[in-house]
Order: sequence, then C-alpha cells, then structure tokens
Amino acid sequence: MIEVDFDLCEANGVCVGLAPDVFDLNDDDELIVSKADRLPENRAAIDGAIAGCPRAALSWKA
Repeated sequence: MIEVDFDLCEANGVCVGLAPDVFDLNDDDELIVSKADRLPENRAAIDGAIAGCPRAALSWKA
C-alpha cells in the first residue's frame, strides 16, 4: 500500500504521468490513490512514481 505525505504533496501530477492506473488528481487538484496500488503488475510504475516525486511525498507503507 502507498503512503502519501499530504503535507509534502503539491499535486503536480508527476506520479499521475508515471503510474496513471494508480494515481489521479481530482477536480480540486488533490491526489487520489486507487486500489490498483495493490496489484503486482503496477509495482514497477509505482516504484518509478515514488522515485520521481519531486517532493518525496510518496512511499511504500510498511
């Protein structure tokens, strides 16, 4: 499961571009994480989104 630090997240959408099946922005530019974060086939895209987040707001929840 993905953890989002909403104090750091600027909702700039980098994660949406890297893992569109997992991340989205709502009409208020707030980050939404879908249940697809639990699908193994999305793991590589999520790892890329975590690494590419400019604010380091994403991580894997233990």
